[in-house]
Amino acid sequence: MTVLAALLLAGVAVTYTALAGDRPVSAPSSGSSASSGAPGAGPRLQVLTNGLLSTVSRADPGGPREVTELRCDRAYVAGGTLACLKPVGPLSSSGLIVLDPSLKERRSLPLTGFPNRLRVSASGRMVAWTLFIDGHSYATTGFSTRAGVLDTRTGRLVSSLEDFSITLDGRPYRNSDVNFWGVTFASDDNRFYATLSTNGRRHLVEGDFAAGTVRTLRDNVECPSLSPDGTRIAYKSAVDADPKKGWRLSVLDLATRRVTPLAETRSVDDQAAWLDDRTVAYALQTGDGTNNVWSVPADGTGAPRLLVPGAGSPAPA
Repeated sequence: MTVLAALLLAGVAVTYTALAGDRPVSAPSSGSSASSGAPGAGPRLQVLTNGLLSTVSRADPGGPREVTELRCDRAYVAGGTLACLKPVGPLSSSGLIVLDPSLKERRSLPLTGFPNRLRVSASGRMVAWTLFIDGHSYATTGFSTRAGVLDTRTGRLVSSLEDFSITLDGRPYRNSDVNFWGVTFASDDNRFYATLSTNGRRHLVEGDFAAGTVRTLRDNVECPSLSPDGTRIAYKSAVDADPKKGWRLSVLDLATRRVTPLAETRSVDDQAAWLDDRTVAYALQTGDGTNNVWSVPADGTGAPRLLVPGAGSPAPA
């Protein structure tokens, strides 16, 4: 069942709106469904529209979209598991909500910090998140993050990857300035990749969830995202290793260690999402604060394409 169909079956209040061009806004009738007037049957793309969980047709990503009433700062969906990081309000803190495809809540966790990154493993079993505890940008100094992981099958909760044993450059390592962010899981739901920052350097790490260990693989790799076939990692890297100069999207081949810079040359401060084995998507913010979802080929060819205007936090649904 697609996320779209499940939302309709659940009776969630939705509106359909087109945020690109001058297409008219349409609204479903009380009896509408995915096969009778709802926009775009077939593969969907989940995004956030002004912070509201939404889906849009992959065939017409700039067209009408289904917008729910669920508000998230970050959202991701995979394998029948939908995860949402709740926004921080003046009288409320953040939190993680784990839902099924019909938006029925399966688990919720109170969290402290500002929502930043969120991922669900392909099977839907593992949920990983990152929050800023101090600071709000990876381009500044003195920020602090906390990355946690929930195994939805066993209930095991790791509130911070800082509790894992670290091997840095082949040697055991421990430092009070360690930060982790941007987790992505392999298909076995045990091996994962993330960013480790310490002593002014940022590293790609490979982790073993069951063993509680991580080891560094490469410098200047942030917000890794593992391809569906498990062979490559899309990531952002600081220009000249200086985050103040912005970030460049690239893809790392895990077998050959070859790096392919992508055709997107603007600074991308996001954890890219693979739409398939050939394409990655990411959010870019305009000067007025509007988010737009773009896509680009993963082999370094082509050019960036505006995918979903007025949206962020993309995930293939």
